[in-house]
Amino acid sequence: MDESRIKVYGSTGEITIAANATGLRDLAERLLGLADPELRDGYHEHLEGGINLEDGSISLILARDDKL
Repeated sequence: MDESRIKVYGSTGEITIAANATGLRDLAERLLGLADPELRDGYHEHLEGGINLEDGSISLILARDDKL
């Protein structure tokens, strides 16, 4: 299986999340994890360029907000 590769970039009013198939599955698993009924409102994950995201990516926060 390929290495997970995710890049986040954007401009005013538009953000793009681009990923290979493995990266898309990784994001899907993270989102499913946030939907776990045992997690509380406010739980979140930080994804950073050069760590979980490709170099040059802007930071991405995935957050659970039960008030929405």
